[in-house]
Amino acid sequence: MAKRVFLVVLDSFGVGAEPDADKFGDVGANTLASIAKSEKFHTPNMRKMGLFNLDGVTCGEPAAQVLGSCARLQEASNGKDTTIGHWEIAGVESERALPTYPNGFPPEVIEEFEKRTGRKVICNATYSGTEVLKDYGEEHMRTGALIVYTSADSVFQVAAHEEIVPVAQLYEYCQIARDMLKGEHGVGRVIARPFVGSCAADFQRTPRRHDYSLKPPRKTMLDALSAAGKDVIGVGKIYDIFDGEGVTDTIRTSGNTEGIKVMLELTDRDFEGLAFINLVDFDMVYGHRRNIDGYAAAATEFDQGLGEMLKKLRKDDLLIITADHGCDPGFTKTTDHTREYVPYLICGRGVKPGVDLGTKLCFGTIAHTVCEYLGVDASTLDGQSVWEKIRK
Repeated sequence: MAKRVFLVVLDSFGVGAEPDADKFGDVGANTLASIAKSEKFHTPNMRKMGLFNLDGVTCGEPAAQVLGSCARLQEASNGKDTTIGHWEIAGVESERALPTYPNGFPPEVIEEFEKRTGRKVICNATYSGTEVLKDYGEEHMRTGALIVYTSADSVFQVAAHEEIVPVAQLYEYCQIARDMLKGEHGVGRVIARPFVGSCAADFQRTPRRHDYSLKPPRKTMLDALSAAGKDVIGVGKIYDIFDGEGVTDTIRTSGNTEGIKVMLELTDRDFEGLAFINLVDFDMVYGHRRNIDGYAAAATEFDQGLGEMLKKLRKDDLLIITADHGCDPGFTKTTDHTREYVPYLICGRGVKPGVDLGTKLCFGTIAHTVCEYLGVDASTLDGQSVWEKIRK
């Protein structure tokens, strides 16, 4: 039977501050500890997979017998964002942090963008994605000027009302920005942020967000797998994060609920290789908005889907649950990502139960384990496989 790997990234599901969190302003951050206090939090299936058995996790009740193997992973890259986190999961460490713009983008960038798009720019500051619509949305509707903003992450975000700037045109503008922002100003992502509504009180972002990422600096796990003839199915924003590199099929989703539905549907699909699934609402909808109960409820929703998935796994399936960084909804110093360890929960009929691997450096541990399981050479990737330690 064909071997299948389901790699599920709970976007921003951190499990405690890393040793260098002080360099990122994140001392004391702990996403899991914050949401575990909520009455909305109920994750018996992740508990079975060892979530509360991980190094340093003091909330929740450890499982007496872990269903599979587990570890806590420490990020080796210099960053705490989606792009760098996913690249490292796929076996590519980043020594240099991607550029950020706490004071807005320099005049030469904005002027060039205005010249190429033929539209003026307003805002050009660090902003919450919802607050920026309240403060600049009406001006945008009056003038047609594009709302450009950023965050603590390496992002160039462009918001526009769908009736003022058609979504297809907004995508064109963002592609222009992506083509511009290379080298010194090579941000991790350019993000199209369409919205609707009639005034500041009711503006809402739509699901038609689109990310334009930098291409990874070298070949990743996705390239290695696809070059070996394996399927690489990207679910959610995986295609965008890797700019399509190495992805053989993509399924876009509107959020966690649809992503979980697709995850379960894929267990019934015949393929050989990797289903790489990103569930973005943890981060985008709840983490950045510091909504503890919402984040906890999202974890509960995923855990219910996980319970169904565990029943559907085939003999040669491998299931991995992890994250790309933290975004502690209880950490009120900022509304940005937090530098945290991430979980590495692994199960399948071929995985030894109850193996606690402790703490491992480099998310690339995942890439190497996936490749070794699927029989694909991973010698050019960062990290080390744990397959021999966890296989039955």
